[in-house]
Amino acid sequence: MKKIVFDQVCKSYEKKQVVKDLNMKIKAGERLILLGPSGCGKSTTLRMIAGLEDITSGDLYMGGRRVNDVESGNRNVSMVFQNYALYPHMTVRQNIEYALKVNKYPEKEIVERINEAVRMLDLVGLEDRKPRELSGGQRQRVALARAIVKRADYFLLDEPLSNLDAQLRAHARKELVRIHEQYHQTMIYVTHDQTEAMTVGQKIALMDKGKLQAFDTPKNIYHKPANVFTAKFIGSPPMNVIEATYDDEKLFIDGKKMRVPSAWRKVIRKQGKVYFGIRPEDVRLRKKENAKEYSLKAVIRYVEDYGDKYGVYFQINSTEMLAVCEGEVPMPGESVYFEPNFDKVHFFDGESTENLGYPKEE
Repeated sequence: MKKIVFDQVCKSYEKKQVVKDLNMKIKAGERLILLGPSGCGKSTTLRMIAGLEDITSGDLYMGGRRVNDVESGNRNVSMVFQNYALYPHMTVRQNIEYALKVNKYPEKEIVERINEAVRMLDLVGLEDRKPRELSGGQRQRVALARAIVKRADYFLLDEPLSNLDAQLRAHARKELVRIHEQYHQTMIYVTHDQTEAMTVGQKIALMDKGKLQAFDTPKNIYHKPANVFTAKFIGSPPMNVIEATYDDEKLFIDGKKMRVPSAWRKVIRKQGKVYFGIRPEDVRLRKKENAKEYSLKAVIRYVEDYGDKYGVYFQINSTEMLAVCEGEVPMPGESVYFEPNFDKVHFFDGESTENLGYPKEE
């Protein structure tokens, strides 16, 4: 029973509410990513799980037990802080083994756990150094090792890889997943990095301004975003999301009209303002008009070279969008036809910004 349940949880500092009516169920043994921009409430949410922040209202359950008033030390959690939080007077080995010594683990098991963590996080040869003798990245790895050896039921990580270089970060991500698959702790991982979220998480909780915006698998969050915020936040480069008007079975983008396929008409239904979304990699730009009613004339404004692909910025009147293209690309000033792949588009409500859904498969 290692599941975590948030029931209408709120957190405020005086008059400022930083987490608002959070309802979320994290399965036992799941890898959950708390994702979102700075100040969205993700680290505060993690600290409430750890018992380092009081809950203003609502209830938090861990393993079926209400823990609002349970001390951090009695929650069986291990945590990796963004600022390392190492003991400066202790060596690397002493920092890693401290919790095991306090809890009186057998010496043989302590040695085995430490050796495994040291190898895993590339700390071999650094065991007798003090934190002041290590780089920032090395200190972060010591903090990770210290949390790993504890093998607590709940493994909490707050931006754990932020001080590692790109190559070591990729290696550490794989190792964290391997550790989880070996010990099956309930892992809660805070990050603002989409790549970490998509590669590490089994579930993603996307937050903004203290509210939960999406709670789903990485695949669903990417391919079926719950709302406009999710659509824009997930993906690199981000999804094109533009304001449009739906009227008489047609979509009007900045004054230009395009027919909407019948399957989508059953989804949109309501006339008026909508948000139309399409990812840059799903945009088709043609030099000649191919599907007259289902395309719009556009002008190329700027081209970026990504190495293996090109980012092509184009305008429909004054509305700018981005396409990611391969091979030959049009040049700035050239006229093209924007032809969306309607199997890959998204429509969002003009008022609530919630996803309107998708056509049913025939």
